[in-house]
Amino acid sequence: MLFKKAKNEMCFLKCGIYGFAGSGKSFTATQIAIGLHKYINSKEPVFFLDTETGSDFLISKFEDAKIDLQVAKTRAYVDLLSAINEAEKKKAILIIDSISHFWTELITAYLTKHKKTRLNLHDIMILKQEWRQFTDKFINSKLHIVMCGRAGWDFDHIENEDGIKELTKVGTKMRAEAETGYEPSLSLEMERVRVEQGKIGSTYKHRCWVLKDRFDKINGRFFDNPKFDNFLPHISLLNIGGKHRALEVGRTSEDMFNSIDKSASEYHKQKDIVLEEIKDTLTLRFGKTDEQKKKQIEELQRVFGTSSKTAIDNMPLEVLQAGLREIKGLDKVEGCMEDIEIKEEINGKTN
Repeated sequence: MLFKKAKNEMCFLKCGIYGFAGSGKSFTATQIAIGLHKYINSKEPVFFLDTETGSDFLISKFEDAKIDLQVAKTRAYVDLLSAINEAEKKKAILIIDSISHFWTELITAYLTKHKKTRLNLHDIMILKQEWRQFTDKFINSKLHIVMCGRAGWDFDHIENEDGIKELTKVGTKMRAEAETGYEPSLSLEMERVRVEQGKIGSTYKHRCWVLKDRFDKINGRFFDNPKFDNFLPHISLLNIGGKHRALEVGRTSEDMFNSIDKSASEYHKQKDIVLEEIKDTLTLRFGKTDEQKKKQIEELQRVFGTSSKTAIDNMPLEVLQAGLREIKGLDKVEGCMEDIEIKEEINGKTN
């Protein structure tokens, strides 16, 4: 069954923070990590994956809070994946600052490895597939993650008064692979706001906009010089301590595509081989007498839902392979769920 009764299975904070330089990303991430550490009564360290040396200036914050801060300074994408695995094993809270550098490093490493100076569409698709390892880990890891990213401008073609489309800034976004900004359940944008103070002159405050709160408790609100308590309405609704289950990343739709990696000639060649094996297996199993041929027909009807040679010849290769295994008795071994589903579909069965 695909559906089941709904329950809250999001047990860990998945927070994304982005902004331009000096907007307070690292400081806010630290506030959240320290506050969360106390909120869940953690005895484990906070891990800081640092690409900008910003952790050096925040050590005192963790010392004051009596929290063990452990730092890894790297921009290698391979270390990003390892960091999530290590933090999950240690049950640590993980700060990533900044994710933008890991995306840039992955691109650079790919170009260097393949001796290229620019990416084509095929290259981008490969990189996106590789990056999905991170986004899957980000969502599914049993780990609180606060991910910082640099801000970049979002552009779109907007029609001007003369009816001419111009490339125009339409907003901001996190500088990383395009889909990364969609993954956090709590998404924050930081900005530096100038404050006039009369004779003293002017100063700045850090303003945090809540772009996305999936619990819709603080969605659209802003906080100046934010503290952990500002985000508690979201964090308090997480099923902390429960069984975390985000997405089924192991399931794929690959079986929908019939031998997409094979040439047409190779595909039909393999079909012919399987059809011959089906015929020979039936002969060996039942024999060649008229009565035995009748049993062959009954077996074809049982497995494929028809004994028509034309109908069977035109079935997909994967269906024929599943049928051959069934005729050989291999599907009596428990666990061949994909083949069972195929056979049920052939026989017109429904759940």
